[in-house]
Amino acid sequence: MKSRFFRSNLTRRGFFRQTALLGMGAALAGWLPKFAKAGGPFEPEKPATNIKDAMDHPRTEISMPGKFPGRVVEVYDESCLVDRKPVQEAVDRMVKTGMLALTGEKSVKAAWRTFVSPKDRIGIKVNPVAGKELSTSLEITRAIISQLHEAGVPSENIVIWDRRLFELEETGFTAENFPGIRIDGTELKDAAGSFYDAEGKLHSEKMIDRNWYYWADVEGTYDAETMPYMVNGGKYSYFTRICTSDVDKIINVPILKNAGASVTLCMKNLAYGAISNTGRLHKDLWSETTAQVCAFPPIRDKVVLNIVDGMIGCYQGGPGANAQYITNFNLMLFGSDPVAVDRMGYEIIYKKRVAEGIQKEETARGREFMKLASELGLGVEDITKIEYVRV
Repeated sequence: MKSRFFRSNLTRRGFFRQTALLGMGAALAGWLPKFAKAGGPFEPEKPATNIKDAMDHPRTEISMPGKFPGRVVEVYDESCLVDRKPVQEAVDRMVKTGMLALTGEKSVKAAWRTFVSPKDRIGIKVNPVAGKELSTSLEITRAIISQLHEAGVPSENIVIWDRRLFELEETGFTAENFPGIRIDGTELKDAAGSFYDAEGKLHSEKMIDRNWYYWADVEGTYDAETMPYMVNGGKYSYFTRICTSDVDKIINVPILKNAGASVTLCMKNLAYGAISNTGRLHKDLWSETTAQVCAFPPIRDKVVLNIVDGMIGCYQGGPGANAQYITNFNLMLFGSDPVAVDRMGYEIIYKKRVAEGIQKEETARGREFMKLASELGLGVEDITKIEYVRV
């Protein structure tokens, strides 16, 4: 597959947004039924990947689905937003409530110590790709950091990260807003706004770990303007060093939003946020990539907790921010099992889409990546086997 972008009248920011959300239209089109010339349905053969390499690595005691397989806690609070802005006091209370309900512990410290220790280097994986209108909120991030402090984790052991550092800065994840906390990304620009150093080499190349990769038999071919957002082309997608060597544990904090008739929550936030050269993977391998990348040790053995920021989300137009479809869900989802959390988040989005007349019935295509992830032992996809607790 050749994935190319061409210059247009887009602003630089507009071009970047288009690049950041690469391939979603193609991906969703790929979920539509395909028909042979004779009229019968068929599925084309999927490109090969190196998923076997991931499965050959022994699991650990904290590997997905983690401490609480199949358990998901929803915390709902109508007072968490005022004029579509999160209220810090209410957010703090919701995170505390969710952690206590998930773990069964009686104190915040004990709840967090279920997942982390003061010696752990913690990576908080946020999602700022859609901009300020639909980003992981600063308030939920502050609440998590505050409670990590209460559990004994020092600021110097915490890093807020995502794929692109400049996106983090644009959405408020700055040293000013989070003093003492490292904020980092895989794709980097220098102070002059350039992706390249004096020798013409991408700054981002130092952030990828070539010892860890997701290989797929799909070629990534990009023009000069797109390459900085991919880091490399070819058939290899390399994991970020943030995951492979900089952190011991990861707390995943995605947004409650749709991707066509599916969702982009825990697993999509991790899979497409942790590797390079993703443009090539959308058209033919969206579901496979979302599931399979999470099966590799840098993700599978480090993500101990998922907290979905569902105070504000979207049910159509995602994963970008389309104001018409952004809504107040007033909730958060908690779980160590990313598949189960995604399954319940999917249920919320699906029902909202039906209520708004966007779709009439549920489609199994939207859950394909969850099914694949379940088959890889990453969590529980069967809704009848999920323990769903509402607070």
